[in-house]
Amino acid sequence: MNIKVIKITKKQPEQLEIRCHEVTEQVKEIVTFVKSRQGHLTGVIEDKQYEIPVVDVHYIEAVDNKVFIYSVNQVYETRQKLYELEEILKEKYFIRVSKSLLLNLMKVKAIKPILNGRFMAVLQSGEEIIISRKYVPELKKALKGEKF
Repeated sequence: MNIKVIKITKKQPEQLEIRCHEVTEQVKEIVTFVKSRQGHLTGVIEDKQYEIPVVDVHYIEAVDNKVFIYSVNQVYETRQKLYELEEILKEKYFIRVSKSLLLNLMKVKAIKPILNGRFMAVLQSGEEIIISRKYVPELKKALKGEKF
């Protein structure tokens, strides 16, 4: 696969064009990555692909080797790995709060301590997320503004 980057003037709109013989998994991964860097994630429901604005995502969870994106009304499956999404979203107020969950801090209504050094995040939707004690120090840094 050849890769070509062409510098354009500020007046011209930026665009990415992929020319391929077949839309393979590799091509789909590239498209998903580029879209996620623009503030959207790609999710699937019943073999239909959707663009999910990052601002609509409440949390992302890995369950049984699958990764799911949760918004207010929908649950989407994504092909990306949790660690890939963590890297992509680290500057967009997402933080890992357990081994299998990334939380959008902008959707948190309240945080309260619970047993054994863990915390609970109450989301704007009313949903409750457990924060593992291992990730509490990072959460505190993020809430103080040291992480972003």
